[in-house]
Amino acid sequence: MELVVARIGRAHGLRGELVLDVRTDAPERRFAVGAVLRTSPASAGPLKVVAVREHSGQLLVRFAQAPDRTAAEALRGVELVVEADASDEDDAWYPHEIAGLEARRADGTVLGEIEGVEHLPAQDALVLREVGGERTLVPFIEAFVPQVDVRGGFVVLAPPGGLLASDVEHLDVAAPEGD
Repeated sequence: MELVVARIGRAHGLRGELVLDVRTDAPERRFAVGAVLRTSPASAGPLKVVAVREHSGQLLVRFAQAPDRTAAEALRGVELVVEADASDEDDAWYPHEIAGLEARRADGTVLGEIEGVEHLPAQDALVLREVGGERTLVPFIEAFVPQVDVRGGFVVLAPPGGLLASDVEHLDVAAPEGD
């Protein structure tokens, strides 16, 4: 299974440097000078790292295949991928391990299916396809996702009231009084 370790962002400067949206805990290993990375789409790569540096809290990388700004701009949005198996940590999961899991409440009520993970600025969010077909983002924090059981094929969700479309349908909202 392919695991996204970064998404290529905007070009920086004239020499082909690119800002990376890093999605790995080991950027110093994944993006070391000389590393060759596969891409999605595959037609954009593979890409060989020729320079890497940090600037204002962002990782900047140059690839041999993008020697100038014009070539670098063409790579914007490309994902850098590696082959990955299952995570070996107890409380960490790869997105491909979570996709397809049944989502349920602690009492066993089925809420839908997890379609994947979105990497948002504040935190990751589970993409839930609710039983009624609605697409809902659930913040992937312990308070809302107290249990992930990959082997058992499910996640337990404890969303706050009103987050799920099925909760909103059951709210009794009075219409505002007007003239």
